[in-house]
Amino acid sequence: MEIDNSLCKECGICMEFCQQKAIVKNDGLKIIQEKCNSCRQCELLCPEGAICFKNEEIEKIKSKIKSEKRGGWINSKPLLKTGQKYFLSGNDACAEGALAAGCRFFAGYPITPASEILERMAIRMPKLNGSFIQMEDEIASMAAIIGASWAGVKSMTATSGPGFSLMQENISFADMTETPCVIINVQRGGPSTGMPTKPSTGDIRMARWGDHGGLQHIALCPASVQECYDLTIKAFNLSEKYRTPVIILTDAFLAHLTETLIIKPQKVFNRIYIPNEPPFGPTKNYSAPSMPNFADGEHLMITGSAHDERGWRNTADSESYEKLIHHLENKIIKKRPIDVEKFFLEDAKQIIVAYGLVGRIAKEAIKKARKKGEKIGLLRLKILWPFPTEIIKKYEKRCAKFIVPEMNQGQLFFVVREKVSAKVVSLPQQDGELINPERIYKYIMKGIW
Repeated sequence: MEIDNSLCKECGICMEFCQQKAIVKNDGLKIIQEKCNSCRQCELLCPEGAICFKNEEIEKIKSKIKSEKRGGWINSKPLLKTGQKYFLSGNDACAEGALAAGCRFFAGYPITPASEILERMAIRMPKLNGSFIQMEDEIASMAAIIGASWAGVKSMTATSGPGFSLMQENISFADMTETPCVIINVQRGGPSTGMPTKPSTGDIRMARWGDHGGLQHIALCPASVQECYDLTIKAFNLSEKYRTPVIILTDAFLAHLTETLIIKPQKVFNRIYIPNEPPFGPTKNYSAPSMPNFADGEHLMITGSAHDERGWRNTADSESYEKLIHHLENKIIKKRPIDVEKFFLEDAKQIIVAYGLVGRIAKEAIKKARKKGEKIGLLRLKILWPFPTEIIKKYEKRCAKFIVPEMNQGQLFFVVREKVSAKVVSLPQQDGELINPERIYKYIMKGIW
């Protein structure tokens, strides 16, 4: 690679964005060939077209690509010490989980109550040779992590309700382009500005149906600081494995709750790349297609419009479009990742279906009611979407009632009611406060909410 100094205006853009620090200023700009990893980012960014690859270097890269296949499971390399206990907030645990999963690009815009994730990533990223960018808004943040993902790095953003609304168009673009990335939505009271410092779970339906096109999404709901860490790693694994955006739904209370976090050995999944394979669906058996990086030398075409397996825009062929949509939907539905916690379900005649902190709170009410002889259990959804229909239907014949407590106007209630034939009761609370376990206990024992 070389710089044409007759064209170079020494603007410094290439120096700023070179991750290897291979470009230096010394009587003009020069490239230290030993440090350069041939990512060609500088060539793409140069406004004057002053940076180019020599023909022999291009051929060398192509021959290297032909013999390389990458991706799959590897051991996680957490920044925090394995086996150690830490005292962290939910937001900080999400950030550390992302870094342990291999996230090396974060773009975001400050918003209560998610700002601490952005702040921690701003501190940690430079130490890991990663990139942090504070964007002008959430629309740009989502666009940036999509671009970074195609540049070959795991990427993430974090926001809350109003920002999540702004991200929906580009989440839909990530769906269509099969771009792995992670979005953390620290939910707060809404709609609009609402109650910025108060917890809520009012965005769970938007996480599933918010973007146009209505494709299936994967959304995870942690209930503790430990799960904020563990499920963030899981979110990256699912995103890379299925080549899809994955959403983590926490809330304002969990974000700022501080408790013990224990670092355990974990596996992380890296996207699969097979040279010369089509980078888009449809694929056989609805598997995720091979994903090259911009630097791999493949002829990449990335468009949000209908396209074929090579990415070429094709908006006139109805049959091809239908196959593409079936692929995008079924690569998640057919594989259907499920993660639920079952609590006293063996003999339960009533079952509480909950997620997030409310699921954790419901446990206390159930323990107390069990002591009084009530046969009640809990099905807590760690993965909320796709909804675990097969799991809940196993209990509908012997269960007299499903109870759905939520910190919203009753959003999951409608989904549960649609899936089971048994009675379903909604217990909504939307005052910006956590549901008290005594309130759930009172309903179990007296039917009063």
